[in-house]
Amino acid sequence: MNTKKIAFAERVEQNSKHYFPKDLFDLEAAESMLELLNINFGLDTLMTDRHGSILMTKGDFGDFKPDVVNKPGNKIRVKGRTICHIYAKYDHVTKENMDVAQKFLDAYIKTLEGYSEKSYLASEQATYIDELEQQLEKDAYQAKYSEQTDPLTGVLNRNYFISHMKELAEREIIPTAAICININDWRFFDDHFGEEESDRLIAIISTILKKTAQEEGLDKAVIGRVEGDVFHVLLPLTEEDDAKAYCTKIQQACNEFEDERLAPSIAVGCMMRANVEESFKDILSDAEYAMFENKFEIKNSPGYQERLQKGIK
Repeated sequence: MNTKKIAFAERVEQNSKHYFPKDLFDLEAAESMLELLNINFGLDTLMTDRHGSILMTKGDFGDFKPDVVNKPGNKIRVKGRTICHIYAKYDHVTKENMDVAQKFLDAYIKTLEGYSEKSYLASEQATYIDELEQQLEKDAYQAKYSEQTDPLTGVLNRNYFISHMKELAEREIIPTAAICININDWRFFDDHFGEEESDRLIAIISTILKKTAQEEGLDKAVIGRVEGDVFHVLLPLTEEDDAKAYCTKIQQACNEFEDERLAPSIAVGCMMRANVEESFKDILSDAEYAMFENKFEIKNSPGYQERLQKGIK
């Protein structure tokens, strides 16, 4: 059996306990009907909620106190659960009107019960459908998100980055800058501060890459996390000077980032694809080589080790 049908059936059986008379029928209309029974037949009625709190009285009940447990009166039930009680007194009903008054009250109770159940089911169906639609939207978003992007950083995952790269190659978009970025000493932070902090470092750097691209007007930037601590960036229709300026600014933003433990630092290699005959694979390979040269230079620069180890106490 369909699990959603089971879930809805269980929901319908259970949720009526959360409903009150005002949720299921028009109290004013219900009161008007009881008033007509009182005026025309002398029938005195008193309605309470399931707990015994009086909702309305038509006629004379004196100091009567409802006892819905031991003397519940007429129960109005929805899916087997009582939603309200109706007490009736026939003291002022004439003998000739007794039978018709009883039939009218029975019909009133049956009608109220039927209307309440339909109202209840409509409300539950509407809520259930709304929840399903929200879940479907959430599932669709998550499916799309997990298919296209890296969950930690929100940038493209490796597969989707490659598909974008192939599309740029097929469309022969030149010039395109190809940038290889590697986090310096990511393993150091993972070893000393754990996975949570090393993941935070990756997220910080991805944010810098995206934010800088926006600030520089590089709206077509294709940013992907292709390995644990490696990002690739493609800048379509970007001149070499602008691409190098982007590289300088992301490195500067990392170096200026203030944190008690983390010291973001990246090595960057940038190469230009200016000929449609060149493959992105070769261009990125050259960019990776340039990145390693940059990494060697950075890690041997004055003050690097001191900044790296600032969080160790």
